[in-house]
Order: sequence, then structure tokens, then C-alpha cells
Amino acid sequence: MEKLDRPTSTTGPAEWFTGDVSFEALVPMDGRAQGRCNVVHFAPGARTAWHRHVNGQCLHVTEGTCLTQSRGDSVVIARTGDTVWCPPGEWHWHGAAPDTHMTHLAMWDGLADGQTGPETEWGDHVTDDEYRSPATA
Repeated sequence: MEKLDRPTSTTGPAEWFTGDVSFEALVPMDGRAQGRCNVVHFAPGARTAWHRHVNGQCLHVTEGTCLTQSRGDSVVIARTGDTVWCPPGEWHWHGAAPDTHMTHLAMWDGLADGQTGPETEWGDHVTDDEYRSPATA
């Protein structure tokens, strides 16, 4: 057994996020584990760009109110203690409600043996109109 170093907080890159976002990688991406887990902190109104994961993604809200949406579907509201599953290959975004900070655990699997390509594919930023859909107004 090995105690891992405390994760370092990283500012979310502007190519992937709108607003103030930071995260800590709890599971090192160094080949020891296929699973991934980040603690992600969003300021009010901050959100990811559209993206998809080759093996899906699980989000567990630990603080605040999370807004998430799959392309073509309605916005889903998840609160502290709620868990959301995003299926493999499904374009989606997630972030904080306009009036609250939000923190979630983002969990996904890296590439399995024989899989190629990126674990996560990033797309366009979520527009203000997409973010302000009826569920968030």
C-alpha cells in the first residue's frame, strides 16, 4: 500500500471551461489505475464546454447545485448528495447553478486495452442561451 501525495489544485483551462473552475486529480493518471477521479470546484455560473467520454462519466455532487445536460435533452438539476451518470460517447456539459458554488466528484475510466483515441473529447463552449434554458431560468 502506498499513501499518495496530496493532489495539487489546477485552474480549469479556458478551452474546457467557462468561468472560474479548479480541480484536484485524486487518482493519478500515471498508469497505476484505469479509473479517474477529480474533485472539481465551480464558481456560480461556471461550467464545462460540451464534451464526451469514451467510457462514460459519473458525477457525484458534494456541495451546491449542479446543472447538467445531454445534447438534445433538458437540463437536469442535481443537488448535494445526488449522482448523475453520463453514458459512453454522450455529448454533455455540467456546472454550477447561477447563484451557488458547486463541487462534484467527476469519475470516469481511462482507455481499456485495445481502445484508442482520447478518453475525453472536448467540443464548443456552452452558450449563455443553452445555459439559461427553462430549467435554469
